[in-house]
Amino acid sequence: MTIIVHHLENSRSQRILWMLEELGLPYEVKRYERDAKTMLAPPELRRIHPLGKSPVIVDTDDDGRVVAETGAIIDYLVEKADGRLGPPTHRAGVLRYRHFLHYAEGSLMPPLLVKLVLGRVPLFGKAAQKKFQPMIDVHLDYVEGELAARPWFAGEEMTAADIMMSFPLEAARSRAGLDASRSHTLRWLETIHARPAYQAALVAGGPYAYA
Repeated sequence: MTIIVHHLENSRSQRILWMLEELGLPYEVKRYERDAKTMLAPPELRRIHPLGKSPVIVDTDDDGRVVAETGAIIDYLVEKADGRLGPPTHRAGVLRYRHFLHYAEGSLMPPLLVKLVLGRVPLFGKAAQKKFQPMIDVHLDYVEGELAARPWFAGEEMTAADIMMSFPLEAARSRAGLDASRSHTLRWLETIHARPAYQAALVAGGPYAYA
């Protein structure tokens, strides 16, 4: 019995593979490629979940339960692993954990996605990107300050909040101005990339542009 990960190339689902590797839970990967023109997920994913998005997991240990949305999957896996990679025991750490678990997709990822879309708009896209960059810089400065205060987002140990934060910060390094001027954030990225579980997830998931 195992968890089936419906994994789309260069997507948020890479975080789920990393999470599973960190937890040591058995899983199987079903890979999907993006449409070469639209870069969207293929229609086959709608057979698994009506939204047709990745990541989606199917837990064969739980009567084939289907779980979608990265944050929901992360919560599900923490519970399945008896709390491992969950929040710290002290209240301040718990609150930071909850914050960054939701901040990753709720606040940090949207402006990065907008910048990506603007980059594909002819003529005015590049000009709009420049005006949009200061909004992203506010987030990158905030993250840098948090990682200057502690080694991990929730505290002294890595948690699922760090796994959630990985994708937007990798995207920011790739296309949104995250560079050596924010040394604590880059050090954090280098640390997660060096983890054996992260490396194993790359092998399992195939090519990943942001690693």
